[in-house]
Amino acid sequence: MIVPVRCFSCGAVIGDKYEEFRRRVEENEDPKQVLDELGVVRYCCRRMLLSHRDFIDDVIKLEEKGP
Repeated sequence: MIVPVRCFSCGAVIGDKYEEFRRRVEENEDPKQVLDELGVVRYCCRRMLLSHRDFIDDVIKLEEKGP
């Protein structure tokens, strides 16, 4: 839904890096290079950013429709 503030495995703060990561990947930059430049080196933290699916807007639409 929304990107976690901390990595589930190690507890490192990753939430502040997501917006820049997403923007740069949408501009067709290599995700590996972007993560390296952002200083995300642990594989658990990299997983958190790479596998995140941003679908909060879809959930809000469902909530507005109601039951």
